[in-house]
Amino acid sequence: MHRFANPTRFIKLADRLIPWTAAAMVILFAVGLYYALVASPADYQQGDTVRIMYIHVPSAWMAMAAYASMAVAAVVGIIWRHAVADLYMKAVAPLGAAFTVVCLATGSLWGQPMWGTWWVWDARLTSVLILLFLYLGYMALVSAFDDQQRGLRAGGILVLVGSINLPIIKFSVDWWNTLHQPASVSRLDAPAIDPSMLTPLLLMTGAFMAYFTTFALIRTRMEIQRRKAEAMRISQAMGT
Repeated sequence: MHRFANPTRFIKLADRLIPWTAAAMVILFAVGLYYALVASPADYQQGDTVRIMYIHVPSAWMAMAAYASMAVAAVVGIIWRHAVADLYMKAVAPLGAAFTVVCLATGSLWGQPMWGTWWVWDARLTSVLILLFLYLGYMALVSAFDDQQRGLRAGGILVLVGSINLPIIKFSVDWWNTLHQPASVSRLDAPAIDPSMLTPLLLMTGAFMAYFTTFALIRTRMEIQRRKAEAMRISQAMGT
């Protein structure tokens, strides 16, 4: 993958992949929403409220996955000085923040009828809220510098420091006594969820992953093109 650190090669790769990931996104959303809203049964305890899970869980997974990918890009950017890695972080941060907002909003919609409240300072909820602040903090920090490269470097350091929050989110329900239910899918034994509900959950997760991949490629390509345009303007100004 070293060769795709070259911006021109990355753009060519993105141009080839985007139509396929976009098509996968549309198909998976269509099939996943059908299974989630029509084909899957209502839960015997939660009723139709359980359908919120098909948005809430994938958005939570993608909020963490997006930040994890930013942490990897931060390491690559700091050690190997890859411009594409820095621009990838900048491109992906709004996507990760959006996933986190959807996760928190749908969690509140589920929590009100199940727990009787919109919000509790539960370990899982609080750590996910901190994740949102990390996304927002990164975007604010990158924009605070006149020198974009310095801003991207500072943002990368913040991402690496904030990555310690990811295992806290993952294991918070195991480490502390929380209202949030423990893992039902990612278990060492069989998933503790009926196949009729697991199928739409996995389809929607695939749809969210395809959405993220598509727009991560699009936004990173845009950042590269914006960087090239700025470099050309500076070059022309210096020449003048």
